[in-house]
Amino acid sequence: MKHMKLTRRPLLVALAALCGAVGLGRAVSAQELDPELSADLRAHAGRAVAYEQLDRASLETVTTPERLLRVAQGGFAPTEIWRALEHGEKVECLSCIPVVSKLLFNDDAKTREISAWWLRRRVFGVFGPGQVYSQMVAAVSDLNGSEKRRAYAAEALGEFLSAAGTRHVATAAIGDPSALVRASAVRALQRLNSVGPNGELAVALGDSDEQVRLAALNASTRVNVFRDVDQIVARLDDPSSAVRTRALEALGALRASDAVVAIVAKLSPENEATPSVRAAAAAALGEIRDGSARAAVQAAAEGDANHFVRDAARVALLRL
Repeated sequence: MKHMKLTRRPLLVALAALCGAVGLGRAVSAQELDPELSADLRAHAGRAVAYEQLDRASLETVTTPERLLRVAQGGFAPTEIWRALEHGEKVECLSCIPVVSKLLFNDDAKTREISAWWLRRRVFGVFGPGQVYSQMVAAVSDLNGSEKRRAYAAEALGEFLSAAGTRHVATAAIGDPSALVRASAVRALQRLNSVGPNGELAVALGDSDEQVRLAALNASTRVNVFRDVDQIVARLDDPSSAVRTRALEALGALRASDAVVAIVAKLSPENEATPSVRAAAAAALGEIRDGSARAAVQAAAEGDANHFVRDAARVALLRL
């Protein structure tokens, strides 16, 4: 069976007509988007582009536009919202976009994530001037708004996976007065696989708030262009034992051989009183597998007063 081949021009005309019918205004083409956005968003164009060669009858309709609208408007359990959005991945419903966009500020984290996932597949009505993306940029920058709203907007920009959003969340990661927002913005940088245009992720490692520092340490091992290992080493003397532990885990994950001397120092009870941190140091040395640390790890395996540290050191020895 031959499928009807749709060209881009008739498709845009049809979408423009549909927008007029539902009162949402004119459809915005990829060429009319912000130049900073358009090239990056062609990969996230939704069914309107990605599925334009397919016969409409071949596409799933588990979730109809009517059901999607009804569920997104509220009164349903989170799991029902998730199901409707996931099953509606390929559903074209321009009138659903402003309704689903409100779910980006829902207090349930999974609902926010899935809503952003559904929206980012739709260039038309999401990424045009004044549309959902622009609304999130405005929200994350609005210091007169609630910190929760700014934090959720930062999350949404991360989930949209548009590189153009990086500068906005990077600014919030180091400049917002709320630790909640800064932590969310750091996680958005992680989602965008970016250290920020001016290395904001490394700056966040020294944030005054423990949760922001932990978020930045977590991101440092997941952003594949992160190189500021010295900033992680600096966290080995952090006042928070949780941060020191996470810093050691990050150094191990990054195979930071230049940090071996600093990590060995954390094996000693004289330098580190918290057993869990010493155990993390032993584990990190095992991950790095630098033979120069063997003597120190052997000493910890045989002489540390804490059995968790001894066990971690024995496991590390197997890798050295």
